[in-house]
Amino acid sequence: MDTKKLRITGAQLSFSVGAIQENKSKILKTLEEAEKINSDVVVFPELCITGYPPEDLLLRESFVGKNFAVLEEIAEFSGRTSGVIGFVDRSLDEQTTDNVDRKITNAAAIVQNGDVKGIYHKCYLPNYSVFDEARYFAKGIKPEQLFWYEDVGVGINVCEDIWIDDGPAEEQVKRGASLIININASPFDIDKTKSRKEKVINKAKKLNVPIIYLNMVGGQDELVFDGGSFVVGSDGHIIHQASQFIEEVFSFDIDLEIKNINSKNKLTINEKTSDIPKIKSTEPLEELESMYSALKLGLSDYVEKNNFEKVLVGISGGIDSALTATIAVDSLSSKNVIGVAMPSRFNPASSLKDAEELAKKLNIELKTINIEETAEKFKELIGLNIEESLESVVKENIQARIRGNILMALSNQLGAMVVSTGNKSEMAVGYSTLYGDLVGGFALLKDVYKTEVYKLSNYRNSISEVIPKNIIDKKPSAELSEDQYDSDTLPEYDLLDKIIKMYIELDYSSEKIIKSGIEKDIVFDILEKIDRNEYKRKQVAPGVKLTSRAFGKDRRMPITNTYIRERY
Repeated sequence: MDTKKLRITGAQLSFSVGAIQENKSKILKTLEEAEKINSDVVVFPELCITGYPPEDLLLRESFVGKNFAVLEEIAEFSGRTSGVIGFVDRSLDEQTTDNVDRKITNAAAIVQNGDVKGIYHKCYLPNYSVFDEARYFAKGIKPEQLFWYEDVGVGINVCEDIWIDDGPAEEQVKRGASLIININASPFDIDKTKSRKEKVINKAKKLNVPIIYLNMVGGQDELVFDGGSFVVGSDGHIIHQASQFIEEVFSFDIDLEIKNINSKNKLTINEKTSDIPKIKSTEPLEELESMYSALKLGLSDYVEKNNFEKVLVGISGGIDSALTATIAVDSLSSKNVIGVAMPSRFNPASSLKDAEELAKKLNIELKTINIEETAEKFKELIGLNIEESLESVVKENIQARIRGNILMALSNQLGAMVVSTGNKSEMAVGYSTLYGDLVGGFALLKDVYKTEVYKLSNYRNSISEVIPKNIIDKKPSAELSEDQYDSDTLPEYDLLDKIIKMYIELDYSSEKIIKSGIEKDIVFDILEKIDRNEYKRKQVAPGVKLTSRAFGKDRRMPITNTYIRERY
């Protein structure tokens, strides 16, 4: 078998949504560096010019036009090193998924020697989970399209295309492809890293060609793109595994089979004057480390891209706020995190002591504002002329909302963003106060179960002990009334999280959950709490998606829903 060597550079980089000029600069710089080492191809992520997902920016002609103009500028800059560039193409002849006439496609352009040499249009548009591509794009109709580097055929496709059995990759190999390049903006969740690699490995072995899987990295609202790009040989072995959650540009040489197929507009291959250093692969992160890394990156990018420098965290002496503050410090540094303790008479002295110890270990400023007097005046102001059964709830919520007001006032005063501290378990069952502990610009732990809060805290302490042991060991409590504990209202968190996961992530019916061995009354109580608190969750700030079904755009339940009353 005759072969030819191609030198390929993978550009696993972060591209911000809407930052078209900034993204252009990053692309041009990478092309320039790749040219210096005589790379033949530089592979960039899906929609790298616009950032992903651009959502309704795609409805603006000015946005699409700017992206198109920038592609032309990149093409003009290009030399002998070609670039695979994700962008939004105008299209008049593609297939729509409904009767709406869509004029744009999710596309990959190949640029070289000052020109656009070819364009591939994504054929399969994901319309599930967090994806809405069928809302914006027309479908490509040429899955078999190839690009020829002299007499080496290269198939280029986009993200979802690689997951389809008998899809574009298969068609491209039939036409003579010796290499498949798949460009991605694939967001992280804890179950995806292993599965996507297994699928690509199996496809490479089935097709007997190497596959380059190039993924974006960076945070975008509730999504975190974890990178983790990899190159798979035709026999299924990993040629290179890129890092997760950090930018990485890697280059390698690969021998590809020559096919004697006539083709017009062939791309050129650079003459290699020297070898390049062998690249070192990285091992995929373990589950807790990957979750922690995703939370750090999601927070840091959200803060930076929304033009904040500092954040505020309400620190109660409990584990949720301790973990939130710790992640904030790890991602933004101590100088950019301000803790705020807001004790009342229901907070034992030990909780304030724990908050102070945490702040000391994290080396952050801690503001202490006692809310007892304010809470009493507030109760006098509104007059608590209510049913006795509701009195405790009202008093508890007043405290939470006072704290929320203080945090937002400090946010206005200091120009710092509030990071809320509620976790997925609490948000699921409504064990939180609207306009109280839910206030903030970013809900960091929104997709972290309470049981995982403990695991992540212990994981972080295994690196260096920053979260005081007493915070981890103490019985969970909102500390809004005398001798109050979470277990007074909720089942133990191990059981609660099990029910929530089955209902939210696995879509189990109440009957199926009960059949798993959980007491009927507990199941009905928890499901009722989940269903009736949808209105609260709709008003919660975005937070990092970690699981297969996060609260937010990943789960779109109606607020007004009579089905939940009829179900029983």
